Amino acid sequence: MRRLRQAVLWTAALVSIAAVSGCSDDGGGSSSYSTPSSKAPSSASAGAPAMVKTASAGDLGTILVDGKGHTLYLFEADKSTTSTCDGACASAWPPLLTSGAPTAGGSVKSDLLGTSKRSDGKTQVTYHGHPVYGYAGDSKPGDTNGQALNQFGAKWYVLDTAGDKVAKS
Repeated sequence: MRRLRQAVLWTAALVSIAAVSGCSDDGGGSSSYSTPSSKAPSSASAGAPAMVKTASAGDLGTILVDGKGHTLYLFEADKSTTSTCDGACASAWPPLLTSGAPTAGGSVKSDLLGTSKRSDGKTQVTYHGHPVYGYAGDSKPGDTNGQALNQFGAKWYVLDTAGDKVAKS
C-alpha cells in the first residue's frame, strides 16, 4: 500500500511539474515557496519574513509548518545549511523562502531558525541547520504526503521542534 501511495504521489508531482514547465518564475513574493504551481502554498505575504510554527500531525507528533500550516520537510542529501535541491527537485520540493529573518510561532525555537543563500541568490529558511522545504504533493494545510519519501537521491522527513527528522511513516 505504501509503495502504491508513493507511486501515485510521484506521478502526481511529475504531472504537475510537466504541466507548469512552460511557465516562468517572475521572482515575486520573496517569502514563499518558489514553485510555479497554482496550488503552491505561501508562507507569508510578499515582502514579509517567513513564519515557521508548529502543528499536530497525528502519529507524527508536533511538527514544523509554515505560516499557513503547510508541512515543512528536511532533505537528507543536505549535509549543511546549503541546499542541494534545485531544478526539478525544487519544483517538487519548493524551498521555504524569506525576505528577512524568519519568525517563530507556536513552540518553534527561534534560536534554531536561520537562513541560507541558495544558488539562485534567494534566501531559504533553515531550522537547526537544515534547509526546509514544502512538498508539491501536499495540497492543503496538515497534509504530510512527503513523509519518508525517497526522491532526488535521498529521503525527505518532517521535522520536530528540536529540528530532528521524524522517522515514523
